[in-house]
Amino acid sequence: MAKRAAYTLHNDVSILRGGSDYFNAIDEIAARATYSLHLQTYIFDADETGQRVADALMNAARRGVMVYLLVDGYASQKIPKQFIEKIRSAGVRFRFFQPFLKSKGFYFGRRMHHKIVVADGRWCLVGGLNISNRYNDWNGTPAWLDWALMVEGEVGMQLDKVCRRMWNRNVLRKKCVADRLPSFEPPASKHHVRIRRNDWVYNKTEITAGYRAMFVEAQREITIMTSYFWPPAGLLKRMEVAARRGVHIRLVLTGTADVPFAKYTERYLYSRLFRSNVEIYEYSKNVLHGKTAMRDGEWMTLGSYNLNSISAFASVELNLDVADEGLAGEMTAHIDKIIKEDSVRVMAEDYRIERSPLKMFYYYVSFRTVQLLFFLFTFYYSQKKRYGS
Repeated sequence: MAKRAAYTLHNDVSILRGGSDYFNAIDEIAARATYSLHLQTYIFDADETGQRVADALMNAARRGVMVYLLVDGYASQKIPKQFIEKIRSAGVRFRFFQPFLKSKGFYFGRRMHHKIVVADGRWCLVGGLNISNRYNDWNGTPAWLDWALMVEGEVGMQLDKVCRRMWNRNVLRKKCVADRLPSFEPPASKHHVRIRRNDWVYNKTEITAGYRAMFVEAQREITIMTSYFWPPAGLLKRMEVAARRGVHIRLVLTGTADVPFAKYTERYLYSRLFRSNVEIYEYSKNVLHGKTAMRDGEWMTLGSYNLNSISAFASVELNLDVADEGLAGEMTAHIDKIIKEDSVRVMAEDYRIERSPLKMFYYYVSFRTVQLLFFLFTFYYSQKKRYGS
């Protein structure tokens, strides 16, 4: 079993596949809040889904709940001013994380990518879903494939602390305090859960370290589902080493990408992965946006972290690790079903026949271009003093 150190014990955890279930859960959590409610996300669109979530936040604020909405200054820069004014007038505290081209540190490539909802330090959601119609089952169109963990328990207090510290970074802003969070009896369920964070600028590399440990410690099998697959060299090497020593590794990627250029970058790596006997599946039903991994049917991680260098070295990310055979087995069963019913296995033989010199050159150019863009947007980073967790 995975080590229990740094895990909270008393948590009741359930897995959500996203879509309508996820947004129903936001409504439920917002309705339960009595003191504080945090929502921090990368994309918040002012569409029908965004309006629904805003309504839930405004209703909570009108009841006297302290509501804090923090969105990324780049990905959410198109939110209309009228939309912001409306939610602020209802009592919702709103701000951007590092407004686009206005950040004190001018970290153009560093964005807040995590997705968190937490109420009263008790109920919380952590996953990969943004607030937008495409992540919802909307107007007859199924949501992009994504996941979240809904949790009640001790880890909620830690998530509340993370959200407050993110909000309070700027000393010029009115502080978010938590001097009277409601007390509650922890649930009897004993799911071991811990928070893992990545923010390389502030020396936080916990999720990357978790993936590194997963590849080293795995004995039988690893299943990874991720979007925008472009792993750092060290993680890619550890994946190959694990596969070559007999660990059965399955990699589930999207077949239909919202960013086609990113898909070409992924396919450049396929030949290398085939040489290490990594199985590759492409989800074909619609766009895959989920980010999760399971090891040996006893441990899993799920959240906002993509297995790529942007998540490792640029974005602010947050995952939950769960050391529980029941939940890891349930998540693996979900992926098994998706592989069987909604995915196509990419075989090495077919890949070699299908590819052409021109296509491989295009994949190579895509891969090198992504590397160059990543360097240009992050080369000026310097690591700062570690902040508290």
